[in-house]
Amino acid sequence: MAVPDMELIAENMLFSEGFTTARELAKKMVTLYSLARGQLSKQHHYDWGLRALKAVLVMAGQLKRGSPDLAEKSVLMRALRDMNAPKFVAEDEPLFKGLIGDLFPGLDPTRVPQENLAKAASKALRDKAYKPDFKQIDKVVQLYETMQTRHTSMVVGPTGGGKSVVINTLKAAQDELKLPTKLFIVNPKAQPTPP
Repeated sequence: MAVPDMELIAENMLFSEGFTTARELAKKMVTLYSLARGQLSKQHHYDWGLRALKAVLVMAGQLKRGSPDLAEKSVLMRALRDMNAPKFVAEDEPLFKGLIGDLFPGLDPTRVPQENLAKAASKALRDKAYKPDFKQIDKVVQLYETMQTRHTSMVVGPTGGGKSVVINTLKAAQDELKLPTKLFIVNPKAQPTPP
């Protein structure tokens, strides 16, 4: 089976999304993914393949259309950070930020704050008698951002790691912001198996 030329695919997709410096940006993106594949820890939910590449490129196009005056490097760096940061385990976050900093020197890899959502999440946590924690609120915001760009999302982690709290807090925060949200819990062990 032939291996896809990810750099060429990224370049073409960036051009189709309106990026004028697509060749340079595609090279940086593919370099980042190959470095991340080699340097970050091996996790089952990490994806450095064509599917992840395409998702980042589509988001970069959306960001570019939403902020046409922003530099193309900044747009791609934001898309790379926003699409990948939510899936990292704690020890890989600083490594990935370092890789982005090396490939996009002079650009600040901090996220655009979702202040309204963060405030609503903080209120939702206090309403449930939890002590609001910045990292927990950040995970709520990351889950929201992930759900805005993907068809499906999966929250994984150890028992007692806060997965249900993040999901329920996001629902409560969206309800607070007048974005009615329905939440259906499905037990995978209760699903029938095909014959």
